[in-house]
Amino acid sequence: MAENTFKVKQPNQAKKERGASLFTFLNQSFNIDQVFAKGLHIKYLPQILFTAFMTIVYIGITHSVEKNIRKIDRLQVEVEDLRADFTTLKADYMHASMQSEVAKKLKVLGLEESSRPPFKLVVED
Repeated sequence: MAENTFKVKQPNQAKKERGASLFTFLNQSFNIDQVFAKGLHIKYLPQILFTAFMTIVYIGITHSVEKNIRKIDRLQVEVEDLRADFTTLKADYMHASMQSEVAKKLKVLGLEESSRPPFKLVVED
C-alpha cells in the first residue's frame, strides 16, 4: 500500500496557478513599487486629501438623500391615510347635511319642517 505524502509548492508556482490579480496588473502597469519606493511623496498629498474630502462629502450627501427618501415615503403613507379619512368624513358630512337627515335630528327637539314655502317680506318706505 502507498504512503500518503504532502506536496510542497514553491512560492512562485502558487502565483502562477492563481493567475494575475487586479493589484498585480496595476502594480505592473503603473510601476507603483517604484513610485512609492522611498515613501509617499509630498507632491501627491493635495490630490489624496482632495479625493478623501470629496469621498467624505459624497458619502454624507448620499446618507442625507437616503434619509430624505425615507422621510418622503413615510409622509406619502400619512398623506394617503389622511386623504382616506377626509373622503370618509366628507361623505358622512354630506349625508348628515341632507334635509331628511336634519329633519330626523330636529324631531327629537320637537321641531318640524314647514309645509309652506318661504315668502318674501316687502317693506315700503
